[in-house]
Amino acid sequence: MAEIDNKLTRIGVFYDGNFFFHVSNYYHYNHERRARISIGGLHSFVRQKVAECENTDSRYCQIVDAHYFRGRLRAADADDRDLLFRERVFDDVLVREGVTTHYLPLTREGEKGIDVWLALEAYELAIYKRFNVVVLVVSDGDFLPLVRKLNTIGTRVMMLGWDFKYVDQNGNDRETRTAQVLLDEVTYSIMMNTLIDDRSSQRDPLINGLFVPRKEFSFSSPAIPGAPGAAGQPLGTPGEVSIGTLWTLKNGYGFIAPDKGGANMFFFHGDVVDVDFLDLRLGEKVQFVIGQNDRGLCAKEVRPLRVAGSNGDAKTTSAVPANPPANP
Repeated sequence: MAEIDNKLTRIGVFYDGNFFFHVSNYYHYNHERRARISIGGLHSFVRQKVAECENTDSRYCQIVDAHYFRGRLRAADADDRDLLFRERVFDDVLVREGVTTHYLPLTREGEKGIDVWLALEAYELAIYKRFNVVVLVVSDGDFLPLVRKLNTIGTRVMMLGWDFKYVDQNGNDRETRTAQVLLDEVTYSIMMNTLIDDRSSQRDPLINGLFVPRKEFSFSSPAIPGAPGAAGQPLGTPGEVSIGTLWTLKNGYGFIAPDKGGANMFFFHGDVVDVDFLDLRLGEKVQFVIGQNDRGLCAKEVRPLRVAGSNGDAKTTSAVPANPPANP
């Protein structure tokens, strides 16, 4: 038994939940894979990569601890935004995969103290549980002191990083990059986006296993009789409830042809409520609230009439900020 224990490589995995969620949303809405990251698949990937880096058998590389840190809305706020069920579904995934959750209240200023909590837990557990390798799913350079502290106690650090570009809810180009200072300091740095996009890995079961399987989703626009084109300017007043037809669905955003005419209304995947963006059907009627971004009028609170009401009548409601993305 002692000989086996000496061979065992103990792995601790620590997730910056907000970053992981951001990455999962990117692959769900913006990447050609159109699928969320699988926690179980990611853990299998980690074990295999640690085995390769440590030059050992993957059977002797075991994740003995996994921890997920994130700010969380109050129950009442989550209920108002129809997020309670989705949060519970993701919690079930984490429990099933043996991941311990750590939540702090989400304030108006956003997440406060989560990065510090993650760093303290990772360092303390690395000491008491004698991790051989700590795997960090983070991107912020603020974690550099943690990496250096882990180095001082002889714990090797593997970081899973992602660099990618995407379109935000205002239609602006955005970019996410992993801090270079982290890549320079960790023992093993793995740029996940490079591996995933490598054409030679397209049929690699380890890479494909990183994603939750789902049905194919078509983004091609059908011919919709009577739907207006994109000429002219959008019509309406912010806060007004309107009806339209889903005219175009792209990677994480789309356009609605309003029944009352005018230019098509842009909406972002985060503006869809009650259903998932990938569950929308081209050509179906939707109810939406006219909002505004830095480019002009746009659609907010987009919900299919099959959910909003079968009679096709728009319901009066006040405009509120779009819901945050759903949990993976």
